[in-house]
Amino acid sequence: MTIDFGTVEFALGAHTLGQLPPPDLPEIAFAGRSNVGKSSLINRLVNRRHLVKVSSQPGKTRGLNFFMVNKALYLVDLPGYGYAKVPMAIRESWRGLISEYLETRKNLCGVVVILDIRHPVKALDLELITWLKGLSLPCLPVYTKLDKLNRGERQRQTALLDAGLTLRPGQRVLFSSQTGEGREELIAKLTELYQPRPDAGHHHEVR
Repeated sequence: MTIDFGTVEFALGAHTLGQLPPPDLPEIAFAGRSNVGKSSLINRLVNRRHLVKVSSQPGKTRGLNFFMVNKALYLVDLPGYGYAKVPMAIRESWRGLISEYLETRKNLCGVVVILDIRHPVKALDLELITWLKGLSLPCLPVYTKLDKLNRGERQRQTALLDAGLTLRPGQRVLFSSQTGEGREELIAKLTELYQPRPDAGHHHEVR
């Protein structure tokens, strides 16, 4: 059954593991570099213009923000990474919080990793995707800002990113927060993540 984004509301922000909600609903996390357009993507995905605040200052999100979808699923907005102006101590604490969340959260169905299609693969993005694979945590790369390129540029940049991440076309999504292109495909892929896997020992548990 396709995920229905009829009712989406901010649930809570967590700055420590102790502030996380009970792990009784499936969760899909969203990660990306600080200036990649993560907030805009989530807003377009759920068809709400201002659900996630779009900041002019990268690195503004400083905790894990949970958004409840129809009282059945959480979307989790992770802090952006790779923003140099954020103090090192804050960056280190984020890394610890995010690492522990991704490594220990049993009801986490997968992670959407957002990349700007205009740029080659960045080392941090590749590290994150490689690490998620090592955790056996499903990972869905989304190449966003599609509207910024013409058809030829799209094909060229998509091929470069696919090669850099060793992905096949069916393993990622092309997306535009401006036009909504790719939204239906993204919802279909998220629905696949959300469905319980028959080989999982627990409903939605990541192996």
